[in-house]
Amino acid sequence: MSKNSSFSRRKFIQIAGLSTLGAGFLDLGDGLLSITKVAASTTNPVINGEEALKKLMEGNRTYVQGLKTGELRRTEERRREVAPGQNPFAVILACADSRVAPEIIFNQGIGDLFVVRVAGNIVNPTNYGILGSIEFGVKALGAPLIMVLGHDSCGAVAGAIQALETGVKFPGSIQNIVTTIQPAVVKAKNQPGDLLHNSIISNVKLGVNKFNNSQPIIANMVKEGKVKVVGGNYDLKTGVVEIVA
Repeated sequence: MSKNSSFSRRKFIQIAGLSTLGAGFLDLGDGLLSITKVAASTTNPVINGEEALKKLMEGNRTYVQGLKTGELRRTEERRREVAPGQNPFAVILACADSRVAPEIIFNQGIGDLFVVRVAGNIVNPTNYGILGSIEFGVKALGAPLIMVLGHDSCGAVAGAIQALETGVKFPGSIQNIVTTIQPAVVKAKNQPGDLLHNSIISNVKLGVNKFNNSQPIIANMVKEGKVKVVGGNYDLKTGVVEIVA
């Protein structure tokens, strides 16, 4: 292992401790990464995964009812409150679909959610930065909950179905997304009901399973009871999020 690799690994562990220790400066090789109060301890009281999930789903019910109380946490005052640092209570891996905005559908404000969005809500290889982002959310920022959030009529999943059924190849890096989703489609093939819906749920469950078994960070945190991983599916018409995994 190179000196820089060892140094970076050690410094990442130090980042994790900053969620309660406040400001710090990390010397990473030739560069300097400034971490200013990674977590603002007063913005979201420390809770466990079950409590975080309850809070998330209560927010969705409020959103469905059209109450929009989350807007109270998107004010200038709230923006200034969290400017020194963040302490999100949940990490959401959601689809990049323009109709699926986690902060809105869960009725949350600035600094409440650590959101990663990518077409098909996939957990791709590490070089995509998706897994690393999720790991940072739970390890460095201390969020006790990860939700993989799919949605009905997902175009990325529909593309994966089309690719399997017709052999079509998509241009550029779009094919990488489709290829990642295809195992979920294969698993849903023999299930009764609508193939697209079943594949969307299967894809969410695949993501949950990947996180639960993701070494060395998330799997260990799950085992220790520090992180809960769940899967949800968002209905575009009703606005309701259903827990499916």
